[in-house]
Amino acid sequence: MKTQAKKTAVLGVLTTVALVLSYVEAILPPIYSAIPGIKMGLPNIIIVFMLYKFGIKETLVVSLIRVVVTTMLFGNFMMLAYSLAGAGLSLLIMVVLKKTDRFSTVGVSIAGGVFHNLGQVLVAMLLLDSAQIGYYMLVLAITGTIAGGFIGLAGAYVFKRTENLKI
Repeated sequence: MKTQAKKTAVLGVLTTVALVLSYVEAILPPIYSAIPGIKMGLPNIIIVFMLYKFGIKETLVVSLIRVVVTTMLFGNFMMLAYSLAGAGLSLLIMVVLKKTDRFSTVGVSIAGGVFHNLGQVLVAMLLLDSAQIGYYMLVLAITGTIAGGFIGLAGAYVFKRTENLKI
């Protein structure tokens, strides 16, 4: 029982850290204002870390809570649709690639960054009924690769520094 309580507390702390990183990202000025929607994805440091430290179920729960609470605090219903699609597709591809054991944490995270953008573009294409939005994916694939690389390095660092912690 004590172990489950400790795990629940740690997951609560990680969810809070992901929410704080969402807030930090929300108040930062845009990385490149000429191209809307580009963000580093700072909360995904926690998601990548969790995928390697805890597993799929816990990562999915924390990711879902983070998306819903962040949307309630900083967004609107449309943001929820984009965020859920991006986070869901991102987590799905990261789980699949991690299970193959052929990709590093950085490689898994890069795929997650690109597929996060793809999920959002697919929702935009559906909601706006315009396939031409898909061309935006060219730019977002580049930015998703760069951000995913950074997030993967940070997530791997956090994992390495906490490898011996018993949770």
